[in-house]
Amino acid sequence: MKKEHSIILFNQKKVRRYFDEEKELWYFSIIDIIEILTESPRPRKYWNALKTKLNKEESQLSQNVGQLKMKSSDGKFYETDVLDTENILRLIQSIPSPKAEPFKLWLAQVGYQRIEETEDPELAFERAMQTYLKKGYSKEWINQRLKSIEVRKELTDEWQERGVKEGLEYAILTDEITKAWADKSIKEYKQFKSLKKQNLRDNMTNLELVLNMLAEASTTEISKKKTPKNLSENKKVAQEGGNVAKQARLTLEKQTGESVISSKNVQTLQKKKITSFK
Repeated sequence: MKKEHSIILFNQKKVRRYFDEEKELWYFSIIDIIEILTESPRPRKYWNALKTKLNKEESQLSQNVGQLKMKSSDGKFYETDVLDTENILRLIQSIPSPKAEPFKLWLAQVGYQRIEETEDPELAFERAMQTYLKKGYSKEWINQRLKSIEVRKELTDEWQERGVKEGLEYAILTDEITKAWADKSIKEYKQFKSLKKQNLRDNMTNLELVLNMLAEASTTEISKKKTPKNLSENKKVAQEGGNVAKQARLTLEKQTGESVISSKNVQTLQKKKITSFK
């Protein structure tokens, strides 16, 4: 398991974290979070008491606690209790601290927005548009990105019809599509763009997004015609759909003399302004 050690600041205080590249998850030091939120002079004692309480309640949160070696103030590495982002937010909910209230209010707001979006899916697109605009993306790129979400939804609906299981099997088939059209697995593609947890599509150029959409739309249409019965057959369809986009990519690259697959990501392009993300 390859991990990257780093520190983030919250209210000018350090929080240690590790990035697991295999799982694509950040893990945060529980002690650091507790020390900031409770201002306890003995955060370890506070955490031990809270952990005992969670264990007695048979809380799933306590079962998700892991341990990683993290650098301490004395410069040495010690086994430290950690949680990933989702579970750190759950932990914050269980801490009665005024400093935790902003997080709790934020979680409540996010939950309410998800309920609204279930009742009116257009709200999800409107909020996505506003989020991307605030990040500095151009309207042209955003339109492509939102269209890619629609195309992706049509594909996952088709997979659901074919009995593909959400989660691991979706990931396997998505990887097959990407390898077929881009000649890179998703992991290789993200490494090529110097990405970690970031969403690959949010770091694609307009051309990359268009070809990825073509690959997924083609996979959807081929699946409707061939009606694959199992994961193995669905993988073949995914490869065929990806190959449609690959042929388009190779034709374009031959005409332009340039590779469509770009190492550029949002961070590197922000210096030039994201409106040039084409």
